[in-house]
Amino acid sequence: MHLEYKETKRLVKISERISKHVEPHLHSALEIVYVTEGTLELGMGTDLFHMETGDIGFIFPDVIHHYQVLGSGTSKAYYIRIQPSTVGAFFDKLQKYAPKCPVVTKDKICADLVNAITAVAHTSESEEMVVEAYVQIILAKCLPELSLVEKQNVGSTDLVYQVVSYISAHFREEMSLEKMASDLGVSKYVLSRTFSGTFHRNFSQYLNDTRMNYAVHCLETTNDNILDISMESGFDSQRTFNRAFKDRYHMTPSEYRKNCKGL
Repeated sequence: MHLEYKETKRLVKISERISKHVEPHLHSALEIVYVTEGTLELGMGTDLFHMETGDIGFIFPDVIHHYQVLGSGTSKAYYIRIQPSTVGAFFDKLQKYAPKCPVVTKDKICADLVNAITAVAHTSESEEMVVEAYVQIILAKCLPELSLVEKQNVGSTDLVYQVVSYISAHFREEMSLEKMASDLGVSKYVLSRTFSGTFHRNFSQYLNDTRMNYAVHCLETTNDNILDISMESGFDSQRTFNRAFKDRYHMTPSEYRKNCKGL
């Protein structure tokens, strides 16, 4: 099975399109799929979940998934992808858990929720704050309908899932490829090939990306001081954190916080 790590620097990506077969892939964004015409098969791990018109599906960050169109007619859906740093209080839940069944059927969806989904789909991607507000409403309405399990229990026999789950649980700690390989019971060479072949980055890059995403979330949603954020995110010093942050965002963490809070 070919796996591809799909990523985008945009906080929000919205599209309405004809559904088609999509190979297994994963990304760090939350993806919401709302079927507007026909049917769609949403695959998560080794399971396939059928979606009818009016159903809504949720793909949590770093969960391998794919799509299939098995019906003979046209299938269309809204596809909304949003970075987890923008979902406020839902961030930790999205990082730690995944839905056992990712589909909420139309009989459990109220009119207000349909209006929120439609509003998101027709909102400009540049209006990120509006999209974020609607997405948080959607999550508040739908998460109680989903049975959540720890990500390590979703496709837990797959090494890719084990890697994602392990780093999600341990990124705040001092980590090494050798220790991770030992804990997962595989050789470091197999693990290294998994990072390069599946995630298209090495272990250190993937770990730093995970730490940075968490740090950005903290900058945007808390008033914690930057030293505490850097330590809580797993960086060994504030200097290391500041340097890595400036390399990615071309500004300091303090400047980033002021910009996102409009100070």
